[in-house]
Order: sequence, then structure tokens, then C-alpha cells
Amino acid sequence: MPVVRFDSVVKEYSSQGAAVRALDDVSLSVEPGEFVSLVGRSGCGKTTLLNLAGAMDFPTSGSVLVDGQSTTGLADAQLTSIRREKVGFVFQFFQLLPTLTAAENVELPLQLAGQAKVRQTALERLRLVEMESFAGRYPHQLSGGQMQRVAIARAIVHSPRILLADEPIGNLDSTSAEVVMTLLRRIADETQTAILMATHSLEAAAITDTIVTLRDGRIAERRAVA
Repeated sequence: MPVVRFDSVVKEYSSQGAAVRALDDVSLSVEPGEFVSLVGRSGCGKTTLLNLAGAMDFPTSGSVLVDGQSTTGLADAQLTSIRREKVGFVFQFFQLLPTLTAAENVELPLQLAGQAKVRQTALERLRLVEMESFAGRYPHQLSGGQMQRVAIARAIVHSPRILLADEPIGNLDSTSAEVVMTLLRRIADETQTAILMATHSLEAAAITDTIVTLRDGRIAERRAVA
């Protein structure tokens, strides 16, 4: 069963009294362990697609299923449960809390979920991203690439079914970007976490399994990476 599935999804927004169609009849599925990149010009619908996959927004028509469950019509508590248990988010600008150490940032989602004794799990995730030795450092003591690796550890600390990454290397130098992309590739392969990534980098897209090109809110091409 796909981790995320879009069936004939249309998403419209209202702008100055007129309907603006951000997504137009999009059908797409992401399987466990599959690494899918979304490419296309700014405004083509990449971020909208990620927001729908993370139950942060909802289709105007069509359906979005996360782990087999439609996101439409759910109560707030059910939506919170999907986001907290099944989805991980990685952003371009890291969004680490500056007053918390790396380990404390990674622990935070587990603490918010009411779990106890979370330090061991946080250190395991930091070890996975090769940042365990930096567990006690604060974000201002880390490089951009190191902060993004901590952010990835935080995003997967609860073992989500899918990781949503919005331009995860957009704020990194080329060396750090390569490290982060290699790490994401390994996470997909070793943990069978599905990854849906929006990117402007064709080099980054080249190490994913599937490249989906969006144009004006529609899927212009979907192809497997050789």
C-alpha cells in the first residue's frame, strides 16, 4: 500500500475574489522506501503538494490518503495524530530552537507526544545522521550542514512513514548538500521511510528513485531514475 496517494487532486486558492488553481488533477503515489523528487519552476505546485501530503492543507477536490487514511473530513485530533505519528518535516532553514541543544531539539517531538525517557532515542537518531558527538551543542555552534542533519534527526525521531523535505539543501554549500542528500538516500534505503522532496537541484533529484516534473500545477512527466 502506498504511504501517500493523491487521486485526481485539485487545489484552489482564492486571490482577490478569483480562484487560483495550484494543483490540477494530480494523481501520484509514493511507496515505502521510495525517494521521490518534485522539480519545476517556483509556483508550479511543489510546496502545495507537500502540504497536502503532510495533512497541513486539504484538496479542493479529489483525495489524499496518508498510510491508507483520507485526510479530508478528519477532526483536529485525528489530523494532529497523523502529523505527529506518520509524517516528518524537513525545511530549508532548519527551524531548530536556538535555546535547545541538538539532542534536546531531537527529543522535542517525543516530549510533545508525552513520551518519557526520550534521550536514548534522540541519541540513536543523531548517531544515524553522524551527529551524536555534537549532541550537547547549540544551533549557533553548528554549521549549516550540521544543523540540517540535526533537523533530519528530529524529523525521523518518531519513525514516520513519510519524510517531507522542502528544499532541504537550498541553504547549503555544495559539500554540505552532498552529505545531506547521501544521508536522505540512506534513510530511505535502510529504514524504508518514504521521502517526498521538493527541489530546484537536478543534481539532488538525480539520486532519488523517481523524478516528478510539475508544470502549472500538473504533472508534466514522471520518470524513474536510471
